[in-house]
Amino acid sequence: MSNAEQFSDLMVTEQVITKSTDDMTTLFDAQKRAFNQDRFPAYESRIADLKLLKGAIHNKKEKLLTALEQDFGYRNHNESILGDIFSSLSTIDYTIKHLRGWMKPQKRRVGIVFQPAKAEIHYQPLGVVGIIAPWNYPVFLTIGPLVAAVAAGNRAMIKVSEFTPATNAVLVEMLGSVFSNDKVCVVQGDANIAKSFSELPFDHLLFTGSTQVGRHVMLAAADNLVPITLELGGKSPVIIDNDMPLNEAVKRFIYGKTMNAGQTCVSPDYIYCPQNRVDALVAEISLRYESMYPSELGNDKRTRVINPKQFQRLLGYLEEAANQGATVMHLGRLNIQQDGCFMPLTLVLGAKPSMKVMQEEIFGPILPILGYEDVQSVIDSINSNPRPLGLYVLSFNKNFQHRFLRETHAGGVCINDAAFHVVVDDLPFGGVGDSGIGSYHGVEGFRTFSHSKSVLVRGKLFFSDMLFPPYGKKVHHLFYKFFVGDK
Repeated sequence: MSNAEQFSDLMVTEQVITKSTDDMTTLFDAQKRAFNQDRFPAYESRIADLKLLKGAIHNKKEKLLTALEQDFGYRNHNESILGDIFSSLSTIDYTIKHLRGWMKPQKRRVGIVFQPAKAEIHYQPLGVVGIIAPWNYPVFLTIGPLVAAVAAGNRAMIKVSEFTPATNAVLVEMLGSVFSNDKVCVVQGDANIAKSFSELPFDHLLFTGSTQVGRHVMLAAADNLVPITLELGGKSPVIIDNDMPLNEAVKRFIYGKTMNAGQTCVSPDYIYCPQNRVDALVAEISLRYESMYPSELGNDKRTRVINPKQFQRLLGYLEEAANQGATVMHLGRLNIQQDGCFMPLTLVLGAKPSMKVMQEEIFGPILPILGYEDVQSVIDSINSNPRPLGLYVLSFNKNFQHRFLRETHAGGVCINDAAFHVVVDDLPFGGVGDSGIGSYHGVEGFRTFSHSKSVLVRGKLFFSDMLFPPYGKKVHHLFYKFFVGDK
């Protein structure tokens, strides 16, 4: 199977839409030429671009909200405001506030042997960067990387998801009102376009999406030795301490799970609960879910699964689990609606490790609950699986918290919360292992899209030539004695 066919298998839609009217290589070459004419944009220029982008989001926010609702079949505007609009504006504001400090050369220490001298790190723009955005938060996961790229002084090409055509149209209009194509441009199209995009000789490529597709993106970028940041996913666990009040525990994780119908890369994927408390936890989740999403509002006021293909994938998980003896519980009083891709929060009890619901990232409103007898078995189970993007510890016991911080690996951790570390502007966001490579957000985003150039500066005084050949001079013996010999 060719790489293009592999991309197609993983990214196919019912209707392939290719709207890119310009050849990607032509766009790339234009951006490269523009960058070569301005290799280090001034602070004032970068700030002006960020402010224009912020204004454009404000101007288009109602169009964006309408488009997001259209692409999802239904998506509550409050979820879009929090997940896509506010988060985008917040990262712009934070970047504007801190960019001057980020751009300053960073001083480093010079050892006595090389004195007098000074050492610095200069943060230099990389050039033309590629951004591949996903469909689940198509505004924020386009704008967030773009803000970091622009702040670092780069040009950017963005490949948007074919699953969100209405939102894409507004993004094209919005970004076109601020940037020329030789600074920022949007590429639309199917899996073949995505593959070709990944093969361009970018100076950096950031991909947000599934682990499966991420492998192919990395492979496509490898031919040009393009440095890459992969923001992937994985199965992010919630661990509930035996002493944690269950109503408090549910309050801390449930919105992270139900927001955007669970279609969030850091959404809680499954729960570890003390075995003797599982039934009580199920009752608390059911009560809280019904209070947050009362049935009388109807399923036409619930965020939907993005498309029938994804919906059928989720149904397949549930059918396999039920056929193998697991208990499947749809919460609330609203039934699954296949035509509208609506699925209520659905619990899976008695899931086995071999089931797909425990093997693959769920990325939807399904929540397995696993009972445990001792904490060490939970730690061993987490460590035996690929490292998750998020890990959520629900406990007020400091020793319990620290045990998971020390003894497990994850891209990020929330203690007594779930998923919302992503929108803390000063925290880096990224995975580890199967959940990602590299990070961005805040200063880490600026540095991801910059080259940290080492600079050693010498003045008029220069004594290092005393160490030059011919060897055997007294200074060489003194150097060995004081800096290399036994201490």
